[in-house]
Amino acid sequence: MNAVAVTGSGSEITPVKYPSLQRLGRVRWLAAFSLTFGLIAARAAAAGEPEPLWAYGFLTPPAPGDKAAPQASPSRDLRKNEDPGEQTRLRHVEGSTAAYSRVDVRDGGHVIDWFPGDHPPMPRIIVNGPVAMGTAARGCGSCHLPTGKGRPENAPVSGLPVAYFIRQIEDFRSGARQSADPRKPNTVTMATLARAMTDEDVRIAAEYFGAMPWTPWTRVVETDLVPRTRISGNLFLAIEKERTEAIAGRIIEMPEDEEQAEGLRNPRSGFVAYVPIGSLKKGENLVLTGGVSVTDGKIVPGKTTACITCHGPDLKGLADVPGIAGRSPSYLVRQMYDLQQGKRKGPSAPLMQPVVANLNGDDLVAIAAYVTSLVPPPANSPSVSSRN
Repeated sequence: MNAVAVTGSGSEITPVKYPSLQRLGRVRWLAAFSLTFGLIAARAAAAGEPEPLWAYGFLTPPAPGDKAAPQASPSRDLRKNEDPGEQTRLRHVEGSTAAYSRVDVRDGGHVIDWFPGDHPPMPRIIVNGPVAMGTAARGCGSCHLPTGKGRPENAPVSGLPVAYFIRQIEDFRSGARQSADPRKPNTVTMATLARAMTDEDVRIAAEYFGAMPWTPWTRVVETDLVPRTRISGNLFLAIEKERTEAIAGRIIEMPEDEEQAEGLRNPRSGFVAYVPIGSLKKGENLVLTGGVSVTDGKIVPGKTTACITCHGPDLKGLADVPGIAGRSPSYLVRQMYDLQQGKRKGPSAPLMQPVVANLNGDDLVAIAAYVTSLVPPPANSPSVSSRN
C-alpha cells in the first residue's frame, strides 16, 4: 500500500507518493534498535513543551482554574437568533431519501440517519443514549456519527477492537482518561455518558462500532499557507477559501464542505487536514523507525519507538491495540499530548508514555500527518453536495 498525500503551496496542489509500507522489512531492524535504545532514552514529559492549542480547538492557553463549560443537553427548541422557518424546513443530501430539518439534525437525543445502508442497524444506545440520563441523554451517533467516523473535535471509533473500546469507557468512568486542556467540553460529556451507561450498553456500543471497518475521510495537504479560520465548538471552520495565513507549525483540520459536515452532519462529507511542508517525510521516519538516523556512518538512536512495533505493520491495529492509520490528525495529536502530560492513566497508558515522552510539538505534527496520510479517502469520493 502506498502512502498517498497531497502537497502544495498557494493554489498549486500536486499528488506525491511516499515509500510503501512493503519496505518495512528493510527497516525492521531499525525499529527494533529504536525500541531497545529509545526506551532507555525516554524521560518524563518536558513541562515546558507548550500545549498544541490548535489540536484542542482553542486559540489561547487555559488560565489557572479554567474548566470545561457543560455542554447543553439535547433539545428541539428553536434558536432565537435564527429564522424559525429555516430551522424547521426539511433538507436533503445527495444519495439519501431521508429528509431532516435543522431541529432534527441538532437533536442529539434522537440521532438522524442519512444513510442507513452504510452501517448495521443502530442500537438504542447509539440513537438515544443512556436511559439513566433521561432527556439529558445523547446518542453515541450524535457526536461520533452513525458510521463511527467521528469528527476532528472527538474520536473516530469505528473499527476499534471491542476490548480497547470497553477499556476506554472504563477509563472515562474512573477518571483515568482526561484532557490536558481542562476546557475541552466533550471530555466531560463523555465521562458523564460513560458513567450513565450500563455494562450492556458499553458492550453493545463496542460491538456496533467494532463491526465496521475504518474507512478514512481526511485528505492531507502539505502547505505553507492555510485559509483563515474561525473556531466553533472546538472545530476549525474556514472564513475564506483562499490560503492566505501561515500554517505556523499547526495542523488545521476542517470540513471539506461546512454546510454538509457541520450544518447537516452528513457522514459522507469528509475533512481536509492542512499540514506543514516536510511533515510527511519527517513523520515517516518517526513512525517507521522511531527517528533512527545514520551520521558519519554511525547509527544514531531515535527519540521514540516505531509505531509499527505495537500498532502493526500497516498501523491498522493488533489484537486490542487500536488502529491509527487514516484517522483524524487532530485527535492523534491530542492523545499523544494527553499521554505526555499524564492525563491518560488507564492500564495501557504506561506502555505509551515512554514512547511519547521525548516528542516535541513538531514531532507530534509530523507523526499525525504521516499516519493520517497512509490511508487516504478514495479519489472518486468528493464531498457530497446538498440539494437544499
